[in-house]
Amino acid sequence: MAKTGLPILEFVARNYKNFNSRSTRDALFAYWDHVQKGGRMYWAMAGAMSSAQLGITLAPAIRAGLVHGLSVTGANLEESLFRLVAHDSYKDFPEYRYFTKKDDTEILRQRMRRVTDTSIPEDEAFRAVEKILVPMWEKATKNGERRFWHEYFYELVQKLPKRLFEGDPAECWLLAAAEKNLPIVVPGHEDSTFGNIFASHVKLGDCSASIVKSGIEYMGQLYDDYRELSKGKGIGFFQIGGGIAGDFPICVVPSIKYDLEEKVKPWAYFCQISDSTTSYGSYSGATPNEKITWDKLTESTPMFVIESDATIVVPLMLSALLEACADPKSADAIVAKSRKEQQHSLAR
Repeated sequence: MAKTGLPILEFVARNYKNFNSRSTRDALFAYWDHVQKGGRMYWAMAGAMSSAQLGITLAPAIRAGLVHGLSVTGANLEESLFRLVAHDSYKDFPEYRYFTKKDDTEILRQRMRRVTDTSIPEDEAFRAVEKILVPMWEKATKNGERRFWHEYFYELVQKLPKRLFEGDPAECWLLAAAEKNLPIVVPGHEDSTFGNIFASHVKLGDCSASIVKSGIEYMGQLYDDYRELSKGKGIGFFQIGGGIAGDFPICVVPSIKYDLEEKVKPWAYFCQISDSTTSYGSYSGATPNEKITWDKLTESTPMFVIESDATIVVPLMLSALLEACADPKSADAIVAKSRKEQQHSLAR
């Protein structure tokens, strides 16, 4: 029975004592400490988190000031938009583990694109957005404009008529980020549905490839974003999954230090959540200690690895953090009590 108006934070403090649950608790407490002291947090989001509806908690977290910058795959960027315009047209397949090739062929015939246990509707998502986005690219080509990949999506999601919404705009993290004009990079955006669609229009001569700024230019922008975001208490790094969404932005620190030869603060916090075990050289990412050798983290950086399903862990952490934002005094008391109990346990 919750003793305060923060039942999720209380639940984590009381129950998450060991193994991955302890890592989750400690990462949550350190996240809260960091933002409470005026620090910022940079998110790296891989996988299919937008299709998994992470926006239900991520959008409110952005609006509450718990997220200050993002690195996302092109798929996560566009799929947040798809959930907004085509939510009611998605189909879920909870029995997907038992599907045959014939079952998936039938899903293809239905013009659905399966993502584990759900599916994106081609006509209501891809083709509906294409009708709006392609003319934006054609206009940019005609006018000789150049923009970052996400800037087209930021403009699109904010100018969409509400009558086109099938999803709840309060649960669209892309809309929340666009409204705040949150710093964002989309490394490897070519590897997405609309990256492919854009490439086809370039090949056909409808659009110029130059209207989209390059990944190198994204890194150049990230230099500036990092300098600003790392002021004061610094900025932490919160990573979901592995791959380019995380690998690209975390490199900004050593690049500023060694390539630009400028002073720079290291990342002030690090947490990675992945159901793939981190190992040296693996796609899921190296363990945090290895990042010390690349001057991305330091010996004193709070570091956490949570080997679990991010669709379970992240909404829980964000819900607890949103509770804490609503009642910081009670949150501090819960965290302090939990830590005192932990210290007592270690001392025995």
